[in-house]
Amino acid sequence: MIQACLNGDRTRGQHRTVPQTPDELARAAADAVAAGAVMVHVHPRDESGRETLETRHVVDAVSAIRAATPGLRISVSTRDGIVDSARRKLAHVSEWPSPDLGGPDCASVNWHEEGAVDVAAALRDNGSGVEAGIWTPMAASRYVGTNWPWQVERVLVELIPGVTPGSDGPWAAERILAALGMSPVPVLVHGEGRWTWRVLRWAQAAGYDVRIGLEDTVHLPYGREARDSAELVAAAVRSEPGTPSQWPVPDAPG
Repeated sequence: MIQACLNGDRTRGQHRTVPQTPDELARAAADAVAAGAVMVHVHPRDESGRETLETRHVVDAVSAIRAATPGLRISVSTRDGIVDSARRKLAHVSEWPSPDLGGPDCASVNWHEEGAVDVAAALRDNGSGVEAGIWTPMAASRYVGTNWPWQVERVLVELIPGVTPGSDGPWAAERILAALGMSPVPVLVHGEGRWTWRVLRWAQAAGYDVRIGLEDTVHLPYGREARDSAELVAAAVRSEPGTPSQWPVPDAPG
């Protein structure tokens, strides 16, 4: 399974085609699905292009994508930094409607962040699925010590240079996966920046679900800047020769 991450916190200054408005997200989602993605992850924006958790903007983004691509499963972000406190984050998420009334099908919850369990519970109460974001072995251990491994929709093993311990993406992934142990739900493994493509190919070879899009990188495997998330998805669908350690990786951060 390939999930397309269409925008994240990336700005137009970092890539000219980063989708921001509901209509732009809808077009980008349709293009990514045509390229081979089976679900999308988005960060809704307000009128000024800033990330937001406000209900009206979340519903507008989700509704536009559903109208363009009926039946597509849509995930949104609850990451720290979108609002200024865990309390405000929980208040916003608690207001979101159920998926049948315009809310997201699921949302990612980073398990190392303050209030993660409360946000996950609010999503569950709203009828939305939870994607447990695990960035470090410590977060994995904390997660498996709760009753949530049997309640989430999937686990997102996220490998971020400079944040996730380790100097190599696949090595870091193995350490987190070892701390997770046997998961009762699907596991999606993805990297960001310079780790994106090596982690993606490693994860595909290992049989895990993967993620790709402008949130994770703006570069194709061999260094050229991608036109959009759809071109990144198309590259992920294609097989590449060699082993992960042999694939060139752009020096510029993704």
